[in-house]
Amino acid sequence: MGEVLAEEMKLNDFGQIVDEEWKITSNLRPSVELDEYVIMPDHLHGIIILTEQESNAQSRGTLQRAPTIERFGKPTSNSIPTIVRLFKSASTARINKMRNMPGSPFWQRNYYERVIRNERELNAIRQYIYENPQRKWQKDSDRRNKNSRN
Repeated sequence: MGEVLAEEMKLNDFGQIVDEEWKITSNLRPSVELDEYVIMPDHLHGIIILTEQESNAQSRGTLQRAPTIERFGKPTSNSIPTIVRLFKSASTARINKMRNMPGSPFWQRNYYERVIRNERELNAIRQYIYENPQRKWQKDSDRRNKNSRN
């Protein structure tokens, strides 16, 4: 999706598509807010905030489901698994069209999720995401330097 150069992520065409589809996520789903994120060469880190939005008159403004739990074959609207699946599907379709490879996988099958329980955790995760390109660049730089000495 690009490469880390001088501690900064430079997106290629696939990375641009991923960036656009990630940003579209909150426009398509009023109960989703996107927080800090970074697209890396082979993955994405992002914070998704689920808010309470009344979808109909019966809703009463409360969440009617656990946001991270689904049963096989029964997707839950606006749950984390559904949000991630739709994002991956939309970005894969566009990327596959560009590379003329319909039906080919682009993303790894699974993903990691974590419930952020307080402001301290939120700030630590934001910092981790923000610093991710610098860490990647440093690891690659260290690896290049080590290999050039051999």
